[in-house]
Amino acid sequence: MNIFEARMNELYELVKHHAELYYDKDAPEIPDSEYDALVRELNELERDYPEFSRKDFLTHKVGGSPSELFAKVEHKIPMLSLDNVFNPDELTNFFTRINLSGPFTCEMKIDGLAVSLIYQDGVFVQGATRGNGNIGEDVTENLLLIDAVPKKLINPPAGRVEVRGEVLMTLERFKAINARQEERGGKLFANPRNAAAGTLRQKDGKILAERGLDIFLYYLVDAEKFGVTRQSEALTWLKEKGLPIQEAWSLCENLDDAKNFISHWHDERYKLNYVTDGVVIKLDDLTQWPNIGSTSHAPRWAVAYKYPPEEARTKLLDIKISVGRTGVLTPVAILEPVRLAGTQVSRASLHNVDEISRKDIRVGDVVIVRKAAEIIPEIVNVDVSARTGQEKIFMMPANCPACNSEIVRLPEEAAYRCPNRASCPAQLKEGLRYFAARDGMNIKGLGKSLAEKLIASGKIKTLSDIYTLSLEDWMTLDKIGEKSAQNILAELEASKSRPFVNLLTALGILGVGKNAASLLVDEFGNIDNLKAASIDEISEIEGIGPVIARSVHEFFGNQANLKLIEDFRSLGFSMGSENVTLKEKNTLDGKIFVFTGSLSTMTRDEAGEKVKALGGKVSSSISKKTTYLIAGDKTGSKLQKAEELGVKILTEQEFLDMIS
Repeated sequence: MNIFEARMNELYELVKHHAELYYDKDAPEIPDSEYDALVRELNELERDYPEFSRKDFLTHKVGGSPSELFAKVEHKIPMLSLDNVFNPDELTNFFTRINLSGPFTCEMKIDGLAVSLIYQDGVFVQGATRGNGNIGEDVTENLLLIDAVPKKLINPPAGRVEVRGEVLMTLERFKAINARQEERGGKLFANPRNAAAGTLRQKDGKILAERGLDIFLYYLVDAEKFGVTRQSEALTWLKEKGLPIQEAWSLCENLDDAKNFISHWHDERYKLNYVTDGVVIKLDDLTQWPNIGSTSHAPRWAVAYKYPPEEARTKLLDIKISVGRTGVLTPVAILEPVRLAGTQVSRASLHNVDEISRKDIRVGDVVIVRKAAEIIPEIVNVDVSARTGQEKIFMMPANCPACNSEIVRLPEEAAYRCPNRASCPAQLKEGLRYFAARDGMNIKGLGKSLAEKLIASGKIKTLSDIYTLSLEDWMTLDKIGEKSAQNILAELEASKSRPFVNLLTALGILGVGKNAASLLVDEFGNIDNLKAASIDEISEIEGIGPVIARSVHEFFGNQANLKLIEDFRSLGFSMGSENVTLKEKNTLDGKIFVFTGSLSTMTRDEAGEKVKALGGKVSSSISKKTTYLIAGDKTGSKLQKAEELGVKILTEQEFLDMIS
């Protein structure tokens, strides 16, 4: 075996390994740019040494394998991938080889999951992932949960319409989800593309609805059937029918104009609320597409121009510890400021000590920094050759830097935590905001700014202290007048009458949001039963599991937290039913309710609590298992789906009559 055959065999294994992680498991180990480099090297070797080429290898195919979790969908017209080019000369060569000079449509390359949507007489009937290009996964139910997916087209043509595009996660949602994952000590998503792909493939609709996805469409199948002969016209047609398209596109007369578009968006792309790592250049005249043809995996009439990854060298000055709302201690790299991807970077998250150890990062090192998915600054690696011997190995502190409590590390977690939930100042600031949020005690006016003022004033040491402050105490805070202080006091007093489930949510127990709190209240009825429950008893509840169970048990095992509970009890807060668990009131036992539109007599959350108090269940999505849909004013697509599935629909008054 010669050296070229050996290298090709090595590359085949590497590419296969990383492709499976990327396409099938949504858990890449290396950045896209490194994967692209491996594929590029393999393609060049295949061209030069065809005798060693594996003709059936995945570089000659599209995407990954369809998951066994979903039904299969066969694409009538294959969903192909795109070839990549990496510099202007390669772009010119790609199109001049087949004598194409324009015009071209240039669209930003969306980093998402390719999907196909089918409408019948204007109504959305099926959605599927690209899969291997010929067979994808049926994700219709999940696509229905994406608000941006129109359930009906505007002025639709009769018959079948197929459109294709990308499901994506916005940067705002991606940052929020990873922040929540980090607080929970969970694994972070590598980039928005993997977050979107992993979310769309969830079997639990609640997770998808909670995370939130978006979609852009860019391809109209059989466009000429609808009188559309150009890609630029197709984008306009999609928009007119109510289908979301990205606005970052342009019609370019020739390749020089296309290169100007690419150059313009090199830095401008950082202003978009979604990730794009390049530009897709397509021949605008789509009537020529069939004649130009395709390879086994990509069209010849389009190509993706990939921007090079931006990296910079700088010095790691220090590693500080940040304490989050749930007590997670996160190491943060303090860097010599460096310009990267359009912004000045001076800090980078190091995630946890395992990550620091794996990369052998030391204070004083010269490090290579880039933005993960061009969003979050991260240290890629260390220039070991630049070490002087003065670098220091980082050690996690034994005590919380905010309150000096001894930190702990759970067996299942990579993160260290401060267990002092009740009075740690770092946790208290974020905890106040969470406590006052809508799903918690719903205290209007108590947001980030006021929480910071309270902590800075030293007037509160624990959550319950906000209920002991006088009118004068509030008025001493910066920019808080008498009227504002009176409003806050009224909000605080009103919050004392909120249901027990709101208090349990507001406490900020790790992993216990509104849904988990509802399950715990349904099972145990009151705070004392829950406090006395074992880990096994808690984990047996469907939807809770051992991780949340251990978190709940440890919360009630902390003396400061127990004192906090007693403080709330003495203030008159509801601690649940005294003599009976809510499960015993089972007039709605086994019935599943879904709410749509706005209710006039109560909020949908309050209506849901009434259902649960009577033994029923509440779902966020319609299915054949749904018993009733409660339709308020301004209903959405759920009403139409309920009618299609034959689900019984009740008015608000009929619902009130039922629960009374």
